[in-house]
Amino acid sequence: MLRDDSAPAPALAAAPAPSQTPAMATPASQTVYPVLFAISFCHVLNDMMQALVPALYPLLKDAFDLDFAQIGYITLTWQLTASLLQPVVGAAADKRPMPYSLAFGMIFTLAGLLLAASAESYAILLVAVGLIGAGSAIFHPESSRIARMASGGRYGLAQSIFQVGGNLGSAIGPLMAAFIIVPFGRHAIGWFGVCALVAGLILFRIGAWYAQRQMERARRPARPVRDLGLSQRAVALSIAILIVLSFSKSFYTTSISSFLQFYLIDRFAVDARTAQMFLFLFTGSVAAGTFFGGPIGDRIGRKAVLWGSVLGALPFTLALPYANLFWTGVLVVVIGLILASTFSVILVYAQELLPGKTGLVAGIFLGLAFGLSGVGAAALGKLADMTSISFVYSVCSVLPAAGILVMFLPDIRNEVRS
Repeated sequence: MLRDDSAPAPALAAAPAPSQTPAMATPASQTVYPVLFAISFCHVLNDMMQALVPALYPLLKDAFDLDFAQIGYITLTWQLTASLLQPVVGAAADKRPMPYSLAFGMIFTLAGLLLAASAESYAILLVAVGLIGAGSAIFHPESSRIARMASGGRYGLAQSIFQVGGNLGSAIGPLMAAFIIVPFGRHAIGWFGVCALVAGLILFRIGAWYAQRQMERARRPARPVRDLGLSQRAVALSIAILIVLSFSKSFYTTSISSFLQFYLIDRFAVDARTAQMFLFLFTGSVAAGTFFGGPIGDRIGRKAVLWGSVLGALPFTLALPYANLFWTGVLVVVIGLILASTFSVILVYAQELLPGKTGLVAGIFLGLAFGLSGVGAAALGKLADMTSISFVYSVCSVLPAAGILVMFLPDIRNEVRS
C-alpha cells in the first residue's frame, strides 16, 4: 500500500507533552492555523529578500554599467539556481523528510545578501544572486509540504495562505528597495540579513513541529492513496499541461517584475521611484489575488478556477501595450489579481494527481516553472536590446492564451471543501 506523505497525520491518543505548543496539540483533522501563519510569515520574509534582486535592477544597471541582456542574465542565474535545485530537494525530502532544512537554507540567503551588498564586480554579483536563489530552493518544497500537513484537509486554503505570504513579500521587496536601499545605497541590502536570521529562528521552531508530526505518522498505519481512475498517460499529460500553464503565468509575471520599471521609464519618462511604485501595485495585486484561488478551488473545483484565471487575463494583457500611464496602472493591478489566483490551484491540482509526492510536485512547480521563466527573462532582455521594451510587452501579451489547454484537464472533484 502506498503511503500518502501529504495526508494529515492522526492525533496522538496521549496528552501532549508540556513542551508542545498549542499548534502541536491540535488534532490533525483540524487546520493548524498557527503553523500556517508562521510558515506564511517566513514566506513573506523569504520572498521579500528574493524580491530585492529585481527591484534593484535600475540601481545595478547604473552601478555596473549593464545592458538589458546582462539584467536578464541576473534573473536567469537567480531563478535557475532556485528552480533547478527545488525538484531535487523536493524529491529527496519525499524519501527522507528534512524538518530542519528550512532553517539551514536561510544561511544561503544570508550569505547571498551580504555578498550582494559588497560585490565589486558583475561576476561576484551573479554568485550572490545564485546563493540567494539556493536559499529559496531549499525553503519552498518543504515549506509547501508543511502547509499541506497543517491544512486539515483544506488544501486550497492552506496553499493560498502559504502562497499569499510569498506574494506579499514580493510586493514589499520593491518598497524596501525604494525607501531603504535607494536612499542609502546598494550596501544597505546587507541590513536585510536580520530578516534571514529572524526567519531562520522561526523555521527552526516549525521544524520541531514537523519532526513531531513525522513521529506521529510513523506510529500509524499508512493510509491508502486516493484512486483518481486515471491512466499514467492521462496523469503525465495533465502534469505537462499544468507545467505549461504555470510557465505561461510565471513567464508573464517575470516580464513585469524584471522590465516594468524600464518600460515605464522609457515610454512615460517617469523617475525610478515612481516606476517602483507601479511595480508595487502589480506585486501587491498579486499578493491580494493569491488568497482567493485556493479557497474557491476547494468549493467549485480547480478546473473552473483555471479557466477564469489563465484565459481570463488575456484581454487585459493584450490591452496593456496600448494603455496610457493611468490605465497601465489599472491594468497591471487587474492582471495581477487574475493571474495570482492560478498558482495555488495548479499546485494543489498537481499534488492530487501525484499523491505521496508533495515535495517533488512543489519542487517542480515552485522551481522548474520559475526556472523556465528565468530563461525567458534572459531571452526577453536580449529581445529588448534588439528591438524595444514596448515590443517585448506586445510579444508577452499573448501568453495567457495558453489557458485554452485547460479543456484537456480531467475534472477532479474535491473530497474536502471549505
